Amino acid sequence: MKTLKLPSGKSIPVLGQGTWRMGEDAAKRRTEIDGLSLGLDLGMNLIDTAEMYGEGGAEKVVAEAIEGRREEVFLVSKVYPHNASAKGAVEACKRSLERLKTDYLDLYLLHWPGSVALSETLAAFQTLKKEGLILDYGVSNFDLKGMQKAMSLTGGYEIATNQVMYNLVNRGIEWDLLPWSAENGLPIMSYSPIESSPRDQKGFLDRPALTGIAEQHNASAAQIAIAWLIQQGVVVIPKASDPKHIRENRAALDIVLSTDEITLLDQAFPPPQRRMPLAMR
Repeated sequence: MKTLKLPSGKSIPVLGQGTWRMGEDAAKRRTEIDGLSLGLDLGMNLIDTAEMYGEGGAEKVVAEAIEGRREEVFLVSKVYPHNASAKGAVEACKRSLERLKTDYLDLYLLHWPGSVALSETLAAFQTLKKEGLILDYGVSNFDLKGMQKAMSLTGGYEIATNQVMYNLVNRGIEWDLLPWSAENGLPIMSYSPIESSPRDQKGFLDRPALTGIAEQHNASAAQIAIAWLIQQGVVVIPKASDPKHIRENRAALDIVLSTDEITLLDQAFPPPQRRMPLAMR
């Protein structure tokens, strides 16, 4: 699996598995566990989850999927902003670890900016890191201004990544956040690489530019969208439970888009011409 370097020097896989909406329906539990296990078998050993997903239910699903395989996995979870105080984040992390049945996280993120002072959250993250409960920490859904503020605080220089919504339809971060992050050696993690809702996905994945390029590669439109993100130099975490989709996600890693194909995608999905609000799910 290809990797990127975090500021700490540790490596993070460029393609992983998301778990949003997992752990919410008991009837789907076995399918979700088996799907994550299949992804691990295929080499997608980054798994991203959060205490918010299924109110801890997704973390419990992940625990079953990684049982006996923890050392293979780059495990990421996220803390609710209202739990992100100096004491609260430590307690929330320990609850996540209990649900995940592990004694450490590879990466722990603040899920989005909240009312708790970020300095408190960073202090908690530093405590967790010193105690060995997390190896790295970062943020999610932070725009450029938020990142610049975060990096100026005590412990901010140890922020390892920023997880944001980024795909061909939502390219706003290319105006400022993405180049700034690259200059600072801070990898971006992309969630919702093919949008979230079935309605949005249909309008996105049916675009002729995508379907045409997909046909040339004997691939799906979703695979082309994921391959494009990987070539942008970000970490991508698509969510899937269907074995066919999981295999397609992994195969997207091997697709190389030509300069002409990138140009066609730029024409169909124009990059931003001005600063734009951060897209969020």
